[in-house]
Amino acid sequence: MAQQERSVSRRRYLRGTGAAGIAALTGLAGCTLGEDGGGTSTGDQDPLTIAATIPESGRFSSLGQDLRRGYELGEQRMNEELDREVNLVVRDDESDAQTLREQLQAITSNNDVDMIWGSFSSLLVTAGSAFAENQELPFLGIAFAYEEPHRNDGYEWTYAPFPKSRDITRSTLGTLELISESERPGQVGIWEPNSGWGAEQAGYWEDRLSAEGYEVVLRETFEIGSEDFSTLISRSESAGVEVLLSNPTPGGGITAVNQMRENGWAPDMLQFVRGADPSAWWSALEDAGAYALMCPGWVPGLTGNGNEQLRNRYESEYDDDSEYLAVNVGGSYNLTQVAQQAVEAADSLEPGAIQSALRGEEFETVIGTFSFEDNGLPAEGELTAPTGQWWDGAQRLVYPDTDSDRALDLQYPISPWDER
Repeated sequence: MAQQERSVSRRRYLRGTGAAGIAALTGLAGCTLGEDGGGTSTGDQDPLTIAATIPESGRFSSLGQDLRRGYELGEQRMNEELDREVNLVVRDDESDAQTLREQLQAITSNNDVDMIWGSFSSLLVTAGSAFAENQELPFLGIAFAYEEPHRNDGYEWTYAPFPKSRDITRSTLGTLELISESERPGQVGIWEPNSGWGAEQAGYWEDRLSAEGYEVVLRETFEIGSEDFSTLISRSESAGVEVLLSNPTPGGGITAVNQMRENGWAPDMLQFVRGADPSAWWSALEDAGAYALMCPGWVPGLTGNGNEQLRNRYESEYDDDSEYLAVNVGGSYNLTQVAQQAVEAADSLEPGAIQSALRGEEFETVIGTFSFEDNGLPAEGELTAPTGQWWDGAQRLVYPDTDSDRALDLQYPISPWDER
């Protein structure tokens, strides 16, 4: 644990000493995590300063450390590979949109910020995006599958290197096709959160799966924050739901599975997009959380485009040789790869130059190779949404197929509760 202790101690020191302490730490990269300060240039190049918030407290706090680590590893790589110093200023948004806006305002008021990186969930990412659009600063956001804002909010500065609702739907179909025709389930149930993204994702699932011959036997709406899923469970059982699809919050997803177990019912296949993303899923559910599928943007088992470098950096920085990295480490690291490639292509920190690079370049990251539409969506059809499955305490890639030892053959059907 020595490497991890040194890393934590350095960050605490930076928080406590401010700019004078940073200047005293010769040989360290321009890391200002949690501390304001513009940094100094390397050679003749101006430093690149990035503002970011992450949910280190509040309802999404189980994801905060994973997002931070992906950002830290990316900042480390950028400082090594770019010909300018990179300063990342990160604050806790407390899983709250208003707090996020206040934190970004505080960072940009005290720093010459060149770019903003997003938080977790459509709620927080769209709040950060709105701030960046107002400031006319390039904004990158993951954990943000909602497409409607890209089309209807006039995005000019917002880019999402992350699978969107249409990509998730294609992945759902691809995962179902891994099951032999003779065993493939045909009856689908959709639990729709009462949100814009909830309706959008449910609509994609219903339209595309129906067109492919699946029967949507149930589509029911529930309140975000609900702690009682018993009615949905009863109706799903009565309708003969074999495939259950939803995009609940992490807390809602955990509550729903606990109540499925209490009621003695489970579908043959369960996909909880975003709900099953955090490591807290297994901590809370253990074997009850097995079989669950998710589309978190990145999953252990993906190969190429810097995946091995990511793993090596993670092991070195955090003295952690876990076989399966948390999915949001890879997702946020992918964002930093886009940021670096855009700055390299722009050869300037002018917002318009970075914006043009984001619109015009093709990006190679740990989640794949893709470009952006002008509205910031990943170009349609270019990005495959990797699907992971919880198995033996880890999230492992089941779709698309790779030759990685960390990938997994789809585990289907879900075993009855009394056989686990």
